[in-house]
Amino acid sequence: MGRGRAKAKQTKVARELKYSSPTMDLDALQREIGSGTVTAPGKEPEADDYDDPYAAYIDDDEDADVSRR
Repeated sequence: MGRGRAKAKQTKVARELKYSSPTMDLDALQREIGSGTVTAPGKEPEADDYDDPYAAYIDDDEDADVSRR
C-alpha cells in the first residue's frame, strides 16, 4: 500500500530529467573550477595544457637509487 504515490513521483521526476534541457553556465563553471583557460569544443589544447603539474617534484636520482637495491 502507498506504492502508487511513490511510483508516480518517481515517474514524474524521471520524465522531467528526460525531457528537460538544462541550461549550462560555462563561465560560472570555469570560475568554480578555477581554470585559467577554456578550450573551445573541437579545438586542440596547446602543449602547455599537457604539462605535468608534478614534474617539479620528480627526483631523477630516485631511479638510480632503486636500481642499486
